[in-house]
Amino acid sequence: MLNFEDVEERDGVRLSWNVWPSSRIEATRTVVPISALYTPLKLREDLPPVLYEPVACKPPCRAILNPYCQIDIRGKLWICPFCLSRNAFPPHYKDISNTNLPAELLPKYTTIEYTLARPAPVPPIFLFVVDTCLDEEDLKALRDALVVSLSLIPPYALVGLITYGTMTQVHEIGYAECSKSYVFRGGKEYTAKQIQDMLGLSSQMRAAPRPGQPMPQQAFGAARFLMPVQQCEFQLTGILETLARDPWPVENDKRPLRCTGVAVSVAVGLLETTYPNTGARIMLFTGGPATEGPGMVVSNELKEPIRSHHDIDRDSVKHFKRATKFYEGLAKRASNNGHAIDLFAGCLDQVGLLEMKSLPNSTNGVVVLSDSFATSIFKQSFLRMFNKDEQGHLQMGFNATFDVQTTKELKVSGLIGHAISAGKKSGCVGETEIGIGQTSAWKINAITPSTSTAVYFEVVTPAGQPLQQGSRGLIQFVTHYQHSSGQQRLRVTTIARNFAEAGSPSIAASFDQEAAAVLMARIAVFKAEIDDSPDVLRWLDRMLIRLCQKFADYRKEDPTSFRLSDNFSIYPQFMFHLRRSQFLQVFNNSPDETAFYRHILNEEDVNNSLIMIQPTLMSYTFDTPPQPVLLDSVSIKHDVVLLLDTFFHILIFHGELVAQWRKQGYQDQEGYENFKELLEVPVADAQDLLVDRFPIPRYIVCDQGGSQARFLLSKLNPSTTHMSATMYGSTPGAGAGQAIFTDDVSLQVFMEHLKRLAVGAQTN
Repeated sequence: MLNFEDVEERDGVRLSWNVWPSSRIEATRTVVPISALYTPLKLREDLPPVLYEPVACKPPCRAILNPYCQIDIRGKLWICPFCLSRNAFPPHYKDISNTNLPAELLPKYTTIEYTLARPAPVPPIFLFVVDTCLDEEDLKALRDALVVSLSLIPPYALVGLITYGTMTQVHEIGYAECSKSYVFRGGKEYTAKQIQDMLGLSSQMRAAPRPGQPMPQQAFGAARFLMPVQQCEFQLTGILETLARDPWPVENDKRPLRCTGVAVSVAVGLLETTYPNTGARIMLFTGGPATEGPGMVVSNELKEPIRSHHDIDRDSVKHFKRATKFYEGLAKRASNNGHAIDLFAGCLDQVGLLEMKSLPNSTNGVVVLSDSFATSIFKQSFLRMFNKDEQGHLQMGFNATFDVQTTKELKVSGLIGHAISAGKKSGCVGETEIGIGQTSAWKINAITPSTSTAVYFEVVTPAGQPLQQGSRGLIQFVTHYQHSSGQQRLRVTTIARNFAEAGSPSIAASFDQEAAAVLMARIAVFKAEIDDSPDVLRWLDRMLIRLCQKFADYRKEDPTSFRLSDNFSIYPQFMFHLRRSQFLQVFNNSPDETAFYRHILNEEDVNNSLIMIQPTLMSYTFDTPPQPVLLDSVSIKHDVVLLLDTFFHILIFHGELVAQWRKQGYQDQEGYENFKELLEVPVADAQDLLVDRFPIPRYIVCDQGGSQARFLLSKLNPSTTHMSATMYGSTPGAGAGQAIFTDDVSLQVFMEHLKRLAVGAQTN
């Protein structure tokens, strides 16, 4: 049996099913589609550096040579498993033999990375777009973080600076005599052509080079605005350190005028003319909503509150549709040129992420929400983006494209993740659409070792075709990206899985419930962006009931006989927590928070996504080692410390008794060393969790009965509620847990309903 984690370590792939149904009809009956969560840049110890070009099949197939190809050593030929064409090996493979095979034909290298001979035309570009409508403390914290980041960006990378408030200013960092900038009005919408003309970037305005000086290729006018860090660090640091608050006066009943839309539009316009189709990041730092010009989210009158979920449902938000459309247009332009847009918000209230979400979602930029730029959530998350690998290169790729190839039995339904369609209508594009469909290639732009894309497939073989012995399907993932060292690289992963006849037990045995839960969660969130939330919950329930009807053992109409095998047994529990999660329930979250949570879910791998769907809970108590406990109200006891990890929050919760002793200072007294240790161990474990998280989670320490405890209570299965019998009439024992005030059903009730519906409902 395949070990899913081992495959993930080697190839960065987790599949919902690891044996595939052999016909279209059987595939629809398995309910969860064949789908893969793939992490293209998964960090691996043993990837050999391959310094030659990949061998590809003849067009239109172009599949890359891999261990599943048949080879004819004597004839120096290979047969492509995708299109069955015969291809000659190139001349430099002439010494190939059974004992002397190139790496890409060895079974252990189903994933391989080629370093291509042609370097990237331009080093990576970082363009900072900085909000100056901040208070002094925030602005100083942001300036300091930006200055530090200059020392982390590779010295050859290009940087630029745009600042905005009531106006947008593009700083000419190449001008050393004094600080000089080009100013754009905040209330005006500029076309790409106007921006280029005003910045002097259009061809007729380019100055002739001085005699004897080489002409910088491509970027005649851009070199004033975007320069290598090593040349402009002193100049740029000077500009940043003297960056002052927006000088426009703001009355007490008004918000500051903030032209975020114009600033982003100028940034996109600057990069798309000077550096199209190359790796760049526009890093947007904003301290509040856009209140001026195109893309404005709310007016500058404080009496007009920023929109809530309720307002959007009622369709009573006057700027919403126009702003969303404006940012979608910018996102598409940036994405088509391979540029990513990151969004860092430092604000207690919303900044309009909902309207702007297409900027990071279409370009695979990052989103970090924090209460201010002075918080460690912002500072550490921002600097963590510039983490380096052992060779000292940034752990991020640029201008990435992602391509999927399948054998004839499978077709690609679509991708759910941060990307846009590259419009490739190859032969392996299916009719069913899931996510971004009608293509077999996508632009992902920025890419990191944690970027995980979900790809969905359909089986197209008609029923009744006899299955040949040992027949299997293949999928090839090809990711082309610009490495931060300036090389172009190609990461290729080829996987093969067997087909099985209808009703074969091997299909059920190959189900990966963790991957399937995450892949279905992505579809649910994709649907929730378009549909009404109750419809999505009904769809999830229907899929769960159908899956149980197909794969559980039961006698008809006898719920007590219902059994799920081990590899299906926790799937209903994941669905229970997903239904209650902030991804599908918008109550108590602002529209910006909902957009943020959904953004992160569409980015992460199986393990991290599962922590978001069903958080982990560890319990610490005297005399027993720490142990994982149920995410359930019965786990709350007065003499334990709990550590909750929801991915977004890391929370340490002290039971009533522990909190009492701590307040009385027992941990500092002699003879209470074990109590001191009980308080310290969860803190150390929490620090371990924080090490490689991105963005940095919110860290909360609270006591039973305290207001912050709500973060824990909202995640627990309410098996003891204010309606439980123990609360009335009988006295609850010490082990009964804490009552949770909720009308939600508990997991136990949910499972009872599921069993009844699965065994009694007619299959639909």
